[in-house]
Amino acid sequence: MNRRDFLLAAATLVVGMPHAIAQQSPTKKRVAMISAGVSQPNDPNVIAFFDELKRLGYVRGENLIIDGYFGEGRVERYMDIVREAVSTNPDVIVSYGTPLTYRLKMVTTTIPIVAFTGDPVRFGLISSLAHPGGNITGVRVDAGVEIWGKRLELLAEAVPKLSTVLYVSTQGGWDGPGGKTVREAAQKLGISLVRATVNSPADEAEYRRTFGSVQRDQVDGSMISDETEHYPHRFLLVQLIQQMRLPAMYNLRDQAEAGGLMAYSYDLKSGVRRQAMQVVEILRGTNPGDMPYFQLDRFDLVINLKTAKELGLEIPAGLVAGAAAVIE
Repeated sequence: MNRRDFLLAAATLVVGMPHAIAQQSPTKKRVAMISAGVSQPNDPNVIAFFDELKRLGYVRGENLIIDGYFGEGRVERYMDIVREAVSTNPDVIVSYGTPLTYRLKMVTTTIPIVAFTGDPVRFGLISSLAHPGGNITGVRVDAGVEIWGKRLELLAEAVPKLSTVLYVSTQGGWDGPGGKTVREAAQKLGISLVRATVNSPADEAEYRRTFGSVQRDQVDGSMISDETEHYPHRFLLVQLIQQMRLPAMYNLRDQAEAGGLMAYSYDLKSGVRRQAMQVVEILRGTNPGDMPYFQLDRFDLVINLKTAKELGLEIPAGLVAGAAAVIE
């Protein structure tokens, strides 16, 4: 795989920058950035990441070299790109998603890793959020699996007659803790789940195939797992769900801003900036094992009333009053 500039992806995140890698010099630091997805050069989160690095004194192409490694939505490629990134012996590896970070842990115990993951203790990446030890620190971007029950409850509150929900995920997402929690919450609420399984490679064609296999009259709502494979296609998901005229709960605020009905989301830009700060601390000599794993656990509800009107929904006033942001 050719090295390219930065790709961000998130829990699940996946973005990129144009190809422009200078030759390494003694005064430059090298950062390997590894993600599950594909390049998205104009993603605002990549801009936020590099802006924060610049604010802290590290400028891509001047005193910082960025190498990007991309899984392109193929799980079978993950170990290959992990080994390739490690083989260059960078000063820091920036990793997006729990699966990639877990594979990195298998391959290196010495190169510092700054990760964007779910609960790193539960998944065996570190022993403690306060004192990670080892070579991994980063940003935790969930509030526990309970968040999935909360998302489904909010969707059911917005759509009082909700009975059957389309749940979009990979097989791993369905079998994992998040999928289990959604199933348990659905059972308590008396809601049936219909699986929409995304196979590898998780590319545009696969998402279109997945939605094309679903009968609209079988479902009356939708949710999406928080796997990192979805991030590069998050706006495509909004488009496909809109075409089915389904009320849906999304994982990211910008999906609600793009026309999705609702999002119960963390502040992604805040997490990206925090990750850039951790990278800089390590470049300046801090041991990642001594750096607390940052918990990005504040979630805000965003409601798009314009979309609700288009769907013929009247969102309960109490739910609207409790939202952090309302789009009209």
